[in-house]
Order: sequence, then structure tokens, then C-alpha cells
Amino acid sequence: MTRRGRATATILATALLCAAFAARECAAAPADEIIARGKALTIAGDCASCHTADPAKPFAGGKRIDTPFGAVFSPNLTPDRDTGIGGWSDEDFVRALRTGVSPAGARYYPAFPYPNFTKLIRDDILAIRAYLATLSPVSNQAPPPELLWPLNYRGLMRAWNALFLTPGIIQPDQGRSAEWNRGRYLVEGLAHCGACHTPKNIFGADKRDQAFGGNVVQGMFAPRLDGAARSGLKSWSVDDIVEYLQSGRNARSHAGPLMSEVVLNSTSKMSDADVRAIAVYLKSLPAGAPEPAVTAPSPAQMSNGERIYRGACVACHELDGSSAPRIYPPLPGNANLQSADPASTLRIILDGAQSMTTPRAPNTGSMPAYPKLTDQEIADVATYIRNAWGNAAPAVTADEVAKARKGNSTTR
Repeated sequence: MTRRGRATATILATALLCAAFAARECAAAPADEIIARGKALTIAGDCASCHTADPAKPFAGGKRIDTPFGAVFSPNLTPDRDTGIGGWSDEDFVRALRTGVSPAGARYYPAFPYPNFTKLIRDDILAIRAYLATLSPVSNQAPPPELLWPLNYRGLMRAWNALFLTPGIIQPDQGRSAEWNRGRYLVEGLAHCGACHTPKNIFGADKRDQAFGGNVVQGMFAPRLDGAARSGLKSWSVDDIVEYLQSGRNARSHAGPLMSEVVLNSTSKMSDADVRAIAVYLKSLPAGAPEPAVTAPSPAQMSNGERIYRGACVACHELDGSSAPRIYPPLPGNANLQSADPASTLRIILDGAQSMTTPRAPNTGSMPAYPKLTDQEIADVATYIRNAWGNAAPAVTADEVAKARKGNSTTR
């Protein structure tokens, strides 16, 4: 071959090699529709709420998450190669979500809801990864966990996983509609509703026989999502649930501080079809564990509670508790108010509350805090509103109020 021939062959080979690399890069780049689907799935999973400590650095992690065993800090989900997931492979990401194991082999704690994410199909996991890869990389190393000994040894999670992790995607129920199956996939998997709304055992794992039966989370009570008559969703319609998830309020209740974050960052931004699917699935859940029997509070406690209510609450909530629905939550038949655990009610009385605003519900409403009321006065008025107008819930004691007040002082 002549010198000119060899040069031509080299140029041709180089061109073919470059074309091959270019084709490979084009093939590897996710399609726009996959990225869009990944964004929608990331919103449905409410990833921003836990993985954003600084609003100016979304998904950069570092947010403190308090648990009964101490605190953990969320990791960085941006594509930074040193402190985020920029150096991860697809298999690394799939393994993390399905088994709770990092690329380095370290075990995650179940504050990261991999016991729910293990139910996701692979295409959805990779779509989420494709969307996260489009974020601006942010260098942010999360602090180490602050857990009680010996739980600070991640190796113990091997035993936890063996006992409580059930890997495997959700298989559709062929006897149910596509909408119901989509709702189940979201509620039990991606949206991980049970992470807050299912009671936990002493090891922090779900009590599976009490699914969606309500649970204490950071001093609040995440209410029942099953069909319980007083404190569950039996009296709510599918439309009630849809309105609540899209706006943070409806004619029956308002979202509390923790749920407001979920509505703001997740459910208010989800598609109408997905929100309705969630509502259809939740409405299909039967009542689980029986609601506790309620002994009528003493006449003296009800009388004193009514006196305090008339003096401090009627301006917004009216004498009959009817309030101004969608501005101030009505009290009769209020499922959250009738929860067996009064934690959320006490928290709102002690701290006050602010109605969240969304495009669907832009009007505001607020409730002042009443920390100057004595523990017994708060117990009495809480007992009154939990048992007036046909409501029924266990009486509240001054000791419960004192515990709630102390918990508030230690978490701020």
C-alpha cells in the first residue's frame, strides 16, 4: 500500500471509530420521554422532601431525619462524582433502591425506604436515575449518622434485611382494574405511604398485620389510611382523597405540618390520573385493627374543655365546630382529630398551625399557638373537641400534654 493509501485508510478508520463512539453516546443518552417520566416518578416518590436541606441546592442531601434510634442524614442525589451519584452505574442505582446496598457495599438504614422501592420495576428505577442525571451537580457530603450504639454499625442491617426485607416487584392483581393496580404500585411502592402511616415494631420495621394503621412520626401522628370508621377513611369519598392530596385540604380535614410537605413537594404536582389511582386504592382498603373502645370522658373534663373552647376557639371553629371548611378545618367527624393517639392534636394546640397554599387552594388560614394554657387545660379542651358533636376518642391526660410539650422543647 502506498503512503497515500495508508493515510487514507487511517483517516477512514479514525472516522469510523469516531462515528462508532458518537453512535454509542447517542444510544446511551436517555430519550426525553424517559427523563420526563423519571421526573414524574421522582415527584411521586417525594424524593425532594428528604434529600433537600438547602432549597437553593435541591436533591443535594444533608437533611436531618430523626428516628426513634437517632438521626440520619440524607445523601446527595445530584450527579456530583465525589459526593453524589455521578460515578454510579445503572446497576449501582438499581441495587441501592432494591436492596439498600451502596456501590461500596455499605448498608443503608430503612429511613431510606428501600423496603418499598424494592417493589419498583427496573424501567422506572432507571428512568428516575436518568432524570437525576440531568440535575446540576452539587458538592455536598452528608454528615455521618447519629445513632444509638450499636445501631451505628451498618453491618447490623444484614440481620434487619434478613428479617424484614421482602425483595420483589409488585405483581398486578388481574382481578382488579388498571387504575387500582396503579394506585397500589404507588402507595405500597414508590410513594412509600406506609413508611409514615404503618405502625412499627421495636426494630423499626412495619407491623405488616397493621398496614396503614397510623404511626407516630417526629412527634405527630400519621393517621390511619384504612377504612376505619372514626379515625380512618371510611367517611371519605375518592373525590375527598383526591382534593386533599392535590390541595392539602378538603371539606373534612387539612394537612398537618409533615403531610403539608408531602402535598407541596409531591402529590400536588402529580398527574390527576396518578392521584386518583392512589385515592381509588386507599378507598378499597378495609378497616384493619379495631379502633379502641372509648370510655366517655368525665363530665367535669368535658365541661372545662367546653369552657376553654368557647373562650379560645369559637371565633374560627364556631360553636358547633363547623368552622370554615377549606380555610379552617371542621371538627365534627374529623378523622385526624379522632385518632387513638392525640399527638397531632396536641402539637397543633401547642405550636399553632398554618394552612398550606397550593395553586388549587391559594387562600390562607392560621391558628395561633396556645403554649400558655396549662397541661390540664390543653388536655381538657383536646378531650372536648375529640368527643363533642358525635366524635369519639380516648380522653387526653395532662401527662400526655406534658410529654408533648417536653418533646417540642427538645426538638427545636
